[in-house]
Amino acid sequence: MSIYQKFCEEIMDRSGRLEKLTLHYPEHFNFGYDVVDAIAEETPDKRALVWCNTENEEHVFSFSDIRINSNKMANVFKAAGIGRGDRVMLVLKRHYEYWFAAVALHKLGAVMIPATHMLTVQDLVYRINASEVKAIVCTAQNEVPEKILAALKQAGRSAQLWCVQAEAEGFENLTAAMAEAEETFARVETRVTDPMMLYFTSGTTGYPKGVIHDFAYPLAHIVTAKYWNQAEDNGLHFTVAETGWAKASWGKMYGQWLIGSAVMVYDFDNFDPKQLTAVINRYGVTSFCAPPTVYRYLVRKGIPDMPSLKHASTAGEMLAPEVFRRFTERTGLQLREGYGQTETTLLLANFSGDTPAEGSMGTPSPFYQIELRGKNGAPVSVGEIGEVVVVPPENGRQVGIFSAYLDNEAQYQHVWRGGVYHTGDAAYMDEDGRYWFHGRFDDIIKTGGFRVGPYEVENVLMEHPAVVECSVIGVPDPLRGQAIKAIVVLGAGYAPSRALELEIKEFCNQKLAEYKWIRLVEFVAEMPKTISGKIQKNLQRKQA
Repeated sequence: MSIYQKFCEEIMDRSGRLEKLTLHYPEHFNFGYDVVDAIAEETPDKRALVWCNTENEEHVFSFSDIRINSNKMANVFKAAGIGRGDRVMLVLKRHYEYWFAAVALHKLGAVMIPATHMLTVQDLVYRINASEVKAIVCTAQNEVPEKILAALKQAGRSAQLWCVQAEAEGFENLTAAMAEAEETFARVETRVTDPMMLYFTSGTTGYPKGVIHDFAYPLAHIVTAKYWNQAEDNGLHFTVAETGWAKASWGKMYGQWLIGSAVMVYDFDNFDPKQLTAVINRYGVTSFCAPPTVYRYLVRKGIPDMPSLKHASTAGEMLAPEVFRRFTERTGLQLREGYGQTETTLLLANFSGDTPAEGSMGTPSPFYQIELRGKNGAPVSVGEIGEVVVVPPENGRQVGIFSAYLDNEAQYQHVWRGGVYHTGDAAYMDEDGRYWFHGRFDDIIKTGGFRVGPYEVENVLMEHPAVVECSVIGVPDPLRGQAIKAIVVLGAGYAPSRALELEIKEFCNQKLAEYKWIRLVEFVAEMPKTISGKIQKNLQRKQA
């Protein structure tokens, strides 16, 4: 019996498809103790993590290894004063220390803040100030320690600083500290409703929002792993995501370990389709999940044989039917799309037992009650466009939906208006019960698997002396799904030119994280606006 079965009841229909999943768990449930340590106790040698990098280093960690290393790290953190409720930022790329750190922080009852190494100093300043971090654990690569020190200085804050596998000025070497730490760690009492994780997600009209999940969050990923990714007990699941993004929680630890699957981690900086498929074949990956951008590259470059691969899934943005067809023709595997948000777990998907429909978001997860509702709050008819909403159970507690926005109760109440969770995404349902994405009600840009809020880019654009007014939108792009386009009104004394376009792009992109880079610039005389003066981005997207 896989350990996930201790925490849920699955009801199947006559065809063997999951019809409903109900969770049951103790009020002190903690993934670190009740899943990782429990598996390590029962099957210490069971494979948990297979890791390799571009320098041909590799490590295979058992659940016993994860327990021991997370205990060592927890002891280091505890000795430094990190405890229940303290916020700790992890900027660890795809280093295996991320898994030790995540489990260690869970055991301590601390709040983990995953962050990507691509963040700029200004990005870090905002997150450090907003979250009031007590400690930061980071990679020594990509000048991350230097950026963190600069951000702390600008923020006027201090924090306990650790770096892994290397010495860095101003940072303690966490790897060295772990070598001296005890292998055992006494259980810290936590509650399932305590905050466990804080993600920053892009906002459309302001800086990124802090999304808080509690200790029940990992259990909601049972459906993600088993019925969408179709990861298997004793299998090897590979999700292509850096640990700074919520997709890592979806595919690189929680659900996969709950059902007994090991996770494959390839630590790289620059995406190479050949290297990716070589890893799949070298280690015998059985299930694979990646954003549409990866599949587009694979189809373009040519897909080799991948005999060990049994299942493939994708999420993050729209994927062209042609990519679906070519992938299936080459591999014999049906590519299964899924949909959810940083604020949620998997809401809709082409699940096991379904026949995937090219381009469809799939059907609602049996774990949630999903509806499409119109502007009046009433459910819409088949074929009509409505907003995807989540209706909570009668007891009011919906595991898997975030528990709060950081210091923004008004925004939290707004997305829960009318007693349902509003995703902000528009879709319609066909006669077979499949959902089809129509667009977002807000202006989030999905590019290359990343979510970018236009406000962050617009803020930097306005720093350029030639820019009087600007608007940032996403436009169709054959490889990225969407490319970031800046629409600019110039000030007096400036005239549109190719040279000015390049200057503005270079000015901004030097200050933006790479995934937020402006790819296109258009100069206009004026912006389309509402009566209240708001720029009509929907019209700009139609005209782009």
